[in-house]
Amino acid sequence: MADEDRNVDDGRARPETELPTRIDPTKPSISRVYDYFLGGKDNFAIDRQVGELTLTIAPDAPAAGRANRGFLKRAVHYLATEAGIRQFLDIGSGLPTQGNVHEIAQAAAPDARVVYVDNDPIVLAHGRALLARNGSTTVIQADLRRPEELLSHPDLRALIDFDQPVALLLFAILHHLNDHEEPGGIAARLRAALPDGSYLALSHFHNPGEELPEVSAQAYSAEKLFNEHLGTGRWRTREEILAYFGDFELLEPGLVPVAAWRADPDEPVEQGITYHTFVGGVARKP
Repeated sequence: MADEDRNVDDGRARPETELPTRIDPTKPSISRVYDYFLGGKDNFAIDRQVGELTLTIAPDAPAAGRANRGFLKRAVHYLATEAGIRQFLDIGSGLPTQGNVHEIAQAAAPDARVVYVDNDPIVLAHGRALLARNGSTTVIQADLRRPEELLSHPDLRALIDFDQPVALLLFAILHHLNDHEEPGGIAARLRAALPDGSYLALSHFHNPGEELPEVSAQAYSAEKLFNEHLGTGRWRTREEILAYFGDFELLEPGLVPVAAWRADPDEPVEQGITYHTFVGGVARKP
């Protein structure tokens, strides 16, 4: 296997024969494409090819990935400090990177418990290695499209007490569910499992429509690319995304570009073409 087609872990190239089971290095992975955009090393040539194709449509796509990570950090910090949340359920967590949920939450509240969920086996392998000595954090392999199985997973239940408030994190995941997979129904089932006082934080690809026609055209092009090469990717309207919050109460500033959610006023915000096509918000279950 050529060097560029090897996965890199702890500074050592890992040949295909040493990869975790059920990983096909000839097929792109959403998690690994994001990893590439964030400057990570846990990706294959096919993931980088899809990433480079994306850059032809949205040259600032890596900035969008960084903005989403920044939103995650600010939201989790708020939830652990001001909101007093001690339980975090991160679905579609992706590959470990700098500033993981457990690092942010447990720096603010050492007793915080975190469960990561992903359906990519390489995420499971890396997550378990990272968390080998952390008894209050775990990673499980489960599919968002089967919420009942996910919610009943014994490892999740061992750490998350659904009689106490939970922060449900759905960062950059619902837009990878096609309409026929009923993401609205899945979001509703997950919301229903949360007790009062819980929070939902999510980010999602966004198509602003006639309000920003040039940005809307870019969103349609990106959606076409994603569906041709990754199989999933929906840039939804503001109304469609707001519906995922159900009757939860949106916190200020509402559903906004991820880079703008409670951003540090002294921190410059990159406003490329993807600025309006990646939005997020945090809401509380009353």
